Amino acid sequence: MEIENPPVDKSYEKPDGERRGLLLVNTGDGKGKSTAAFGLALRAHGRGKKVKIFQFMKVPTARFGEHRMFESLGIPIEGLGDGFSWKSRDLEHSAELAREGWERARAVILSGEHFLVVLDEITYPLIYGWLPLDQVLATLAERPRHVHVCMTGRRCPQEIIDVADTVTEMKLIKHAFKAGIPAQRGIED
Repeated sequence: MEIENPPVDKSYEKPDGERRGLLLVNTGDGKGKSTAAFGLALRAHGRGKKVKIFQFMKVPTARFGEHRMFESLGIPIEGLGDGFSWKSRDLEHSAELAREGWERARAVILSGEHFLVVLDEITYPLIYGWLPLDQVLATLAERPRHVHVCMTGRRCPQEIIDVADTVTEMKLIKHAFKAGIPAQRGIED
């Protein structure tokens, strides 16, 4: 490791553009896409902002760590799916759940009642063809100017990346699962 001196001068000027709702995307094969979105939700909630989280692949009855914590804090989190596709017994039903969930998420985005709407794992129903990309893009373009939207999932469509304000790609360097260590409560769920 090379030691470096900490910066003593600010390396940027404060932007003078208008503050407005942002489209943020967390994508890539690395861990942390949802976790980063949840941190953003906590930050907004901590500032007294209204937040809503939709999880496109989680079942409505999911009780992972994030569900327990968000419920205790009063942050609504809603599972819209029936689990990962390889666990589905009926992929057409999974697709229908995604479409129904999208209609609920779309209504919340367009209502303008929330500061931040998180669309966790939305890239999967998009890349599976369960949701029409053009409708999602239209909703993002039509949303009220103050509404921030954070989208997560692997292989985010380029069309969304092109219109996003901030895109972060989580890059997999090393993962315990590939070394034979199973998922662990409190880390993966």
